[in-house]
Amino acid sequence: MTVRLRPGESPDSLLKRFRKEVAQARILSTYRKKRWYISKSEQRRKERKKALRKMRRKMLRAQQRRQY
Repeated sequence: MTVRLRPGESPDSLLKRFRKEVAQARILSTYRKKRWYISKSEQRRKERKKALRKMRRKMLRAQQRRQY
């Protein structure tokens, strides 16, 4: 990824633009995920656990809305 300095642009704004592009491209999150090897079964287990947690939260919020 390259970010070129525009005419009249300060180094601070260049750095800000670079960080924004890195965040949008999700480079850091991808790097953090691939930092260690995770087996396929472990990935599936994590995804199931995440989906279950999300579903429980959604059900809890729906119940809370009905009470009010």
